[in-house]
Amino acid sequence: MLLIFVVGSAVIVYVSRASLLAPRSHGFYRFFAWETILALAVLNLERWFADPFAWYQLVSWFLLIISLFLVIHGVRLLRQMGKQNAQRDDAPMLEFEKTTTIVTAGAYRYIRHPLYSSLLFLAWGVACKSPGWLNILLALIATLFLVATARVEEVEDVRFFGPAYQEYMQRTKMFIPFLF
Repeated sequence: MLLIFVVGSAVIVYVSRASLLAPRSHGFYRFFAWETILALAVLNLERWFADPFAWYQLVSWFLLIISLFLVIHGVRLLRQMGKQNAQRDDAPMLEFEKTTTIVTAGAYRYIRHPLYSSLLFLAWGVACKSPGWLNILLALIATLFLVATARVEEVEDVRFFGPAYQEYMQRTKMFIPFLF
């Protein structure tokens, strides 16, 4: 299990290398969310399919399905409607994040951060594989890092998109439609 964590961490460090050099970027905080979720996943590998019909496993699978839907749906919308521009360099970003248009269709109509919402559901879905104080603590830590990531990204988005993004923020929630 340690080897899986080390290899997974190496991949996350590689993907996050530019963000790790820019502590005021959203990717810096996202790195820590990813690491926490990786730790959760590794700690729960043995519990993934244990007691498949237990209430906590059913909750876990429900959250994981929502997570999977949101990541596929969110990335697809960003690629189709976001008008990526590789020249955008206002913060260290992954290629698919370099959008020049605010996406307001699909899940983005209700929440500003479907991809971070996906990670939120992933963290809690994995934590539910074996509910206990350590898993809940790690899911809470991942949640805090995801909130920090989203807040920093929103500052970057306001800087790039201006008042249009501020107006978008007022009519949408951060992660969960109609709630948060």
